[in-house]
Amino acid sequence: MNVLLISPHFPPNYYHFAVALREAGATVLAIGDLPYAALSAPLRDALTEYYWVDNLHNYERVMRGCAFFIHKYGRLDCLESHNEYWLESDARLRSDFNIPGLREADIAWVKRKSRMKQRFIEAGIAVARWQLASTLEAAETFIAEVGYPIIAKPDIGVGAASTYRINDGQELARFFAEKPFVDYVLEEFIAGDLHSFDGLTDQDGRQVFATAHRYQPAILEVVNADSDVAAWSLREIPPELAAAGARAVKAFNTRGRFFHIEFFRESASGRWIAVEMNIRPPGGLMVDVMNYANDLDLYAQWANVMLFNSFTQPVTRPYHSAFVGRKQHRPYRHSHQEVLELCAPVLIHHQPLEPLFVRAMGDYAYVLRSSDFDTLQHYIGIILQLR
Repeated sequence: MNVLLISPHFPPNYYHFAVALREAGATVLAIGDLPYAALSAPLRDALTEYYWVDNLHNYERVMRGCAFFIHKYGRLDCLESHNEYWLESDARLRSDFNIPGLREADIAWVKRKSRMKQRFIEAGIAVARWQLASTLEAAETFIAEVGYPIIAKPDIGVGAASTYRINDGQELARFFAEKPFVDYVLEEFIAGDLHSFDGLTDQDGRQVFATAHRYQPAILEVVNADSDVAAWSLREIPPELAAAGARAVKAFNTRGRFFHIEFFRESASGRWIAVEMNIRPPGGLMVDVMNYANDLDLYAQWANVMLFNSFTQPVTRPYHSAFVGRKQHRPYRHSHQEVLELCAPVLIHHQPLEPLFVRAMGDYAYVLRSSDFDTLQHYIGIILQLR
């Protein structure tokens, strides 16, 4: 089976996908913008061949790489980057070269937040009240209904980039005066806790793995306030979240893909309100967090799904696992070395993060694991405690 990976070196932990494919017997091909010599040794060893381009945004050059591989190895059976940023390019390549998987015609409902909301509503899943930001006058009418604050986010966008909380009329007028020339969605503000429903489907759309995470604070607050962040897995998925997540997976026809679905649990009502559907793994180190929490190898299981449509490991969720991100400008009580010593009983991994992740996830990450929730929270508190 010929599998083509786009940008296999980013994020750095995603080299495991290439290794898992190779170990499962695939011919692993890759196109990327990092010189071959700069790839990590495990990634180089896993690749059958690598095609370098100086710019992955140059679609014509990436196309030439695909054509080269097809000429040399035959039909491509799978193409994937696992990256929201390349979602449209991946779909276009699959369409142009008749590669199985998500095509151009399929992605509007996962790229545009307005289309996502329509699909959630059709599936019977609650969403925040919203409208497209057409004019200042229309926005004022909307706010008369929902009140301040509101959230303004690009209709097409990744994460919390270029997303704003608007608290009053002055900020609203400034937003419309300075708004980029792209479509924006205005949403009512939901007071609640951010969770995600994450997992993997097989090629028939069956949910073969699922878990849930709680984020504190919400990523928008992390980005806008430039604060630190923690996210931890739940050993038991709340039944209402599991049901809404399963309906979303079915509604978005998610096949042979990871999914990362964000929900707010509204403080006042307890309702689960869908925020966003992503047909990719949760970002950064969260695949590793899921592996540690579940004693799984999701890199290998994704490879099994792609090659054999099979998920072979039992899912038991024996641990809570947490990602904790610190930012170097924050006045933490404990130094990095003190954190390593104090958190040794639960610390399972730590590393610096790529510059692209700093605003949302921090400069440095710690991954913790414990079967006891209170124990995990205790050590998260140690890491994030300020002077």
